[in-house]
This record gives sequence, C-alpha cells and structure tokens, in this order.
Amino acid sequence: MFGKANTPKSRIDTLVGAGTTISGDVVFSGGLRVDGEIRGNIRAAGEQASTLVVSEHARIEGEIEVAHVVINGTVLGPVVSSSFLELQAKARVTGDVEYNSIEIHLGALVEGRLLHTGQAAKTVELKLASSN
Repeated sequence: MFGKANTPKSRIDTLVGAGTTISGDVVFSGGLRVDGEIRGNIRAAGEQASTLVVSEHARIEGEIEVAHVVINGTVLGPVVSSSFLELQAKARVTGDVEYNSIEIHLGALVEGRLLHTGQAAKTVELKLASSN
C-alpha cells in the first residue's frame, strides 16, 4: 500500500486553468490538472500510466476513468481509478467510487458507494461464476 508504486505521475502535461469551462468529453495521456470546470467524461487514453489532479476550486460533471486520481475539488459523477485514488480534505464526490488502492484525508466527502476492485474481489467473482 505504501511506496512509490502508488505515487501519481508528477509531470502535468495538460492544464485546464481557473475560469476555463470545457463542455464535452476529454481523453488525455500523461498528466492532466483541472483548475476550471469540465462538463463531460474524462478518460485516460490507452493502457499507459496517467494521472488526473482535480484542484480545490475545480468542478467535474461527468464520469472519470483514470489510473491515478487526486481529487480536492467537486466531482458529480462516478470515479473509476484502476491504480490509486487520493481524496484530499476538500474533495466532494457525488457518485460511486471504484478503486484499487485509496487514501482518504480527513474532511473528504463521498456521497455514493466505495467499491474495491482489487485482486481479492476478482477472485471471488471467478469462484462464483465457476460454481454455476
């Protein structure tokens, strides 16, 4: 759980600045930081490592599907993090959250289900399917 494997990619390739609003889906590679507002789904391109940082004043209305996610703003929609999810103190998420590894800071709020998608969950699912 601890160590460099959970550390999000530190390089930010793309910035959506404060005061900027994007309407539509966003597909990116590398690192994306959002300080503004996105009304649409956000997905990482391909299977490569990717990081999304949602800053304190940012707002996302849509689905998020990214390997590493750091949220300190508002997200209205489901979040799927295949690797590591960090919910910082001012994070406000309305929607289900799927994660492999998670860190939740004091003050973060999730209005939805927290669903672990790690190896243990997949093993149980396979056993149930084979017993039928």
